[in-house]
Amino acid sequence: MARWPYNNDELRAMYRGGRGNAAARRFARFWAYVLSTGLFPRRWVTLEVVGRRTGRVTRFPLGMADWMGDWYLVSMLGNDCNWVRNVRAAGGLATIRHRHARACRLIEIPVAERAPILRRYLQKVPGARPHLPVDPHAPLAEFEAIAARYPAFRVEDAVTPPRTVKEIAT
Repeated sequence: MARWPYNNDELRAMYRGGRGNAAARRFARFWAYVLSTGLFPRRWVTLEVVGRRTGRVTRFPLGMADWMGDWYLVSMLGNDCNWVRNVRAAGGLATIRHRHARACRLIEIPVAERAPILRRYLQKVPGARPHLPVDPHAPLAEFEAIAARYPAFRVEDAVTPPRTVKEIAT
């Protein structure tokens, strides 16, 4: 099997401080376009959200985690990355693009409920593994210890009323 041209340290360095360097931004533009075409499985999407400062739509290529019948976006770079700050400023309103655009509302999951979502995310989105300091198969307690640093958002249709993760589990 061919080796990815970047090791984990190089990948982390591309996103030092929660922001992508020039190479990371080029990759992001490329992957945002490719994932929006819908050629990859449905977990790979392009998130479009209005920029909090510019008011222009910004695009981010992301992998989603499926858990308990819902889809979740997780920030592998933590609370201060651009897409998280833009989503929070937009009140959770965004567009998911995977062949077609779908207006959605991203509902931030409380810290206490994130651990199983973070574990599922690491199991399904291999590109995030260098950025989260936990093994994908670690016990849930290890994910609980880092949950406050990595926000998770449930993807809902823009017209669906918000639900809690506890309501889903029952």
